[in-house]
Amino acid sequence: MTFADDALPTRAEISEVVDPLGWRLILGVLITHVPVPTLAAAVAAAGVAVDAAGTAGTGHLSLDLHDDRVVVRLHTRAVGAVTGLDLRLAGQISAALAERSLRTAPGDPAAPPQALEIAIDALDIAAVRPFWQAVTGYVDEPAAPDLPQNALVDPLRRGPALWFQQMDAPRPQRNRIHLDVDVAPERAQTRIAAALAAGGTMRDARAAPAFWVLADPEGNEACICTWQGRD
Repeated sequence: MTFADDALPTRAEISEVVDPLGWRLILGVLITHVPVPTLAAAVAAAGVAVDAAGTAGTGHLSLDLHDDRVVVRLHTRAVGAVTGLDLRLAGQISAALAERSLRTAPGDPAAPPQALEIAIDALDIAAVRPFWQAVTGYVDEPAAPDLPQNALVDPLRRGPALWFQQMDAPRPQRNRIHLDVDVAPERAQTRIAAALAAGGTMRDARAAPAFWVLADPEGNEACICTWQGRD
């Protein structure tokens, strides 16, 4: 399956292309982990990825280096989505790494690819959003995928996305901030089972597999989210 560089494939199409290569679509970004034995090897692997992407990687490719892995991310920052170019770059990077006996993998149980969102319920979003933007130093991202238009993101994607949920009336009986944890689809049930085993309860599964709403023993809520069910 091939796409024009400026195409905007569906989430299902993206997953069909990249999953066999060891990449995962998480909150509108392609993510893969490259296992390495040392930090020096991580630097070398990062160089391979950068060379494979070439100049086309500008505005698309980012990497985090650790002593046991390189985390590679791809998306088109100018439009805030995964494009056909990102899919092509993912293939080029995986192939270049494979030539050097390195592999792109969807993480491992100790550190799976994921993204964290913090949702703030507000009566007047326009009034509270500037405060949160100022205090976090976060920025707008055009058409942030799977996030409301009011979302804010870390410019280097180090921290969780931040977005605002409209309230119709004050709600003192429950928390007004909840976490959304975005994982690859195959990891959702394991994460949910772990949360339930830790004393949580399932509040709402009607939107699954897009998200499941869980609560801790005191009623504070969190959602486990995937890309599925959103196209």
